[in-house]
This record gives sequence, C-alpha cells and structure tokens, in this order.
Amino acid sequence: MMFFVLCFEGVRQVDADQPHLVFLIAEKEYQTEKTLPEFCEQYVHHGRVSFVYADPHEPNKLIGSEAVDTADLLFVSVRRRTLPPQQLNRIRRYVQAGKPVIGIRTASHAFCLRKQEPEDGFAEWPEFDKTVFGGNYTNHYKNSLIATIQRVNPSSTSAGSLLSGIKELPCTSGGSLYCVSPLEEKADVGLEGVVEGHAPEPVAWTFRRADGGKSFYTSLGHVDDFRGPVLPHLLSNAIEWCLHE
Repeated sequence: MMFFVLCFEGVRQVDADQPHLVFLIAEKEYQTEKTLPEFCEQYVHHGRVSFVYADPHEPNKLIGSEAVDTADLLFVSVRRRTLPPQQLNRIRRYVQAGKPVIGIRTASHAFCLRKQEPEDGFAEWPEFDKTVFGGNYTNHYKNSLIATIQRVNPSSTSAGSLLSGIKELPCTSGGSLYCVSPLEEKADVGLEGVVEGHAPEPVAWTFRRADGGKSFYTSLGHVDDFRGPVLPHLLSNAIEWCLHE
C-alpha cells in the first residue's frame, strides 16, 4: 500500500484510494511533532497520512487545516489553542458528520484556555472533551506520583479489542495521571491508572458520540509512553477500530 505524508514542507506520496488519516499537532509539552510521525512510520502501513502543524510564528493558527475536509480519521494532539473560526469550524463539521476521532494526552483540553477568553478573531470549543471523547478533564496529579496503568474489564467488545495483543500490563506511565472522572455514560474504559493514595482514573476508553460517530481517547502520550510497548500498540489498534470495525 502507498503511504502519504503531508506537512507544511510538502507532499511525499499520494494514493487517493486509501483512507486519509489527518494528525493535528499543536502542543509544546510532549514533543508529539516528533513521536507521532515516528509512530506512523513504524506502525501505520495502510492509508494516506497528513500532518497539520501549528504555525511556528502564530501558534493559534494551523498550517494546512484544509486536510481535515477530506479526512477519514482525525487524530488530535493539541493543547490549549484557540483557532480562527474558519479552522475550528472545519473540525466541528468533521465531528458533526459522524466521522471517527482519536485523541491523546492534551486533546482533552485542546481548544480552550485556562481562565481567560480568546483574543479577537479566535474561537474556542470548551465542550470538545465532553462532546467528542465523553471526558471530564479537570487537572492532573503531581509528576512525582508514578501512575500504574492496568486493565479494566470493558463492557463492550470494541473497547476490549483495543487491548488485543497488549501483554505488557500492568506498566508505569511516563507522565502524570490525569483527573478525568466521571466520564460520560457511553464511555467504555479499557485502561485505568492508579497513584498511591488516590482512586483510579480512566486512562483509555472508547466513546459513542451523540452524532453517531465513535471516538477513542487516552491520557497517555508522554515521550516515554511512546518508547514503551503499550501506547504504540494501543494506538495502532485504535486506528484499526476507527477505520474498519
């Protein structure tokens, strides 16, 4: 199968018959501008892949956001960006069409600011986490608290299929544990994280949205998570589930 990468540098290869995977990358915390292309090179062998990055000079604008218009799968790694309304509306239209969405780590607070309003000419989507992922991100535990990641018995076969072939559990996470409880009713948790002295928190789950689409989210996404065996395998399974199940 042919493999296609679009970024702001240009196009490498095109095969219009393959599913189009679009990665939105706009965050400075976890180096996903490096880890996600490396993940795709190793694990994504079918389909066309586009990378849409934040403008390095205007971080609240995306370069090449028109790729979202032809996406079959949208993968979000964005942290606290407000976008020009035209760009944010592209993402809204994609979601409203019932197409699949994957989010990692900071995607739970992708398009909203903390205790401030967007500047003129920019828009936010504070309900994105709840609407798209069924999530409820509020904060995270201290980095010094090491999180143990373990299986949960999911209530659906779809969430269970995302853990297929993952044998390296329980494991530790490279980053802080996110506080996301309680989730929406239709969220189906496959992994949870535990830090000493606190109740478990969901770490990976599927969600059937009100628009009929399906979503997958995981709060994993630290550089060290990509170096381990669990997150790459989990994301590979999630892509397969989004596109083919």
